Amino acid sequence: MSETLLGVDEKQLLHQYLDAARSALLWKLSGLSDYDVRRPLTPTGTNLLGLVKHAAGVELNYFGRVFGRPFPNPPLWSTAEALPASDMYAAEDESRESVLEFYGEVRSFADATVAALPLDAPGVVTWWSPQRREVTLRQVLVQVSIELHRHAGHADVVRELIDGAVGMQDGNSNMPQMPAQWWAEHHARLEEIAAASSQVLKG
Repeated sequence: MSETLLGVDEKQLLHQYLDAARSALLWKLSGLSDYDVRRPLTPTGTNLLGLVKHAAGVELNYFGRVFGRPFPNPPLWSTAEALPASDMYAAEDESRESVLEFYGEVRSFADATVAALPLDAPGVVTWWSPQRREVTLRQVLVQVSIELHRHAGHADVVRELIDGAVGMQDGNSNMPQMPAQWWAEHHARLEEIAAASSQVLKG
């Protein structure tokens, strides 16, 4: 049975944080064309569909290999033999639908691991250093939640660069409700501050 924190089931709470990250990441693809979800918008190629694919690989390995529950027939890109960054974009033969469907399968697989094991269940993260590779399910839930929230933040920025859409979660923008003109002036003001700071430093 899971431990409780102030009357709240700890495993359930950790799982809720994980699910919040999953939902935020997937939401960032909503309403976009296939081109836009694949567009690389940083020098290292960060793109929305690639972030989802990467999240699938993260969950597949942390909730699978770490606890001796390997995902059946893992794709090559999720293994140690993968080509560099091949988990960070969808290839020509990988449709948007197939990536989302695969992530759904991985989520179900990961949730089954969480349901089956106690929070103190031991695991081994073989790709970590020997000094820290022995972990528990509790640690893995925190680790994966942190990583997925980080990638949801990446998706925030990429989506804003695509069409200006912002927001933390569906139905909760977490942004001041200001007109477009206000944001344009705000942006211009920040540019002025940055330029002035540069001149001060040069002086």
